[in-house]
Amino acid sequence: MSLPANLVTLHPYFKVHAGKWPDVEEVLKEFVATTRSESLCLFYEFTINGDEVFCREGYVGAEGTLAHLQNVGHVIEKMLQFSDMTRLEFHGSAEEIDKLREPLAHLNPAWFVLHSGIERS
Repeated sequence: MSLPANLVTLHPYFKVHAGKWPDVEEVLKEFVATTRSESLCLFYEFTINGDEVFCREGYVGAEGTLAHLQNVGHVIEKMLQFSDMTRLEFHGSAEEIDKLREPLAHLNPAWFVLHSGIERS
């Protein structure tokens, strides 16, 4: 898969409350259904490790990232009724991360700025 130079990835981690898996299963379905129509979403999937849920997701730039967070805000609120967000990371180029710092500072995320890597076309 060829990814854009302005790729931004989000990495939220949730710890599911005891006995709340059935509720979380429904919320995960809602996340996917809500995100499916986002044209700037490049990939979006959940992985599970015991009682931990991780969402692996990528967007075209800060614009796609902010649009997604606005789109799923109501679903995040539901998820937080049944789990705790234990970590939130944003990964991307310095230019894209800088566009996110102010509007998303209230989330207190970890900011990861791209250093080096392999580019494929």
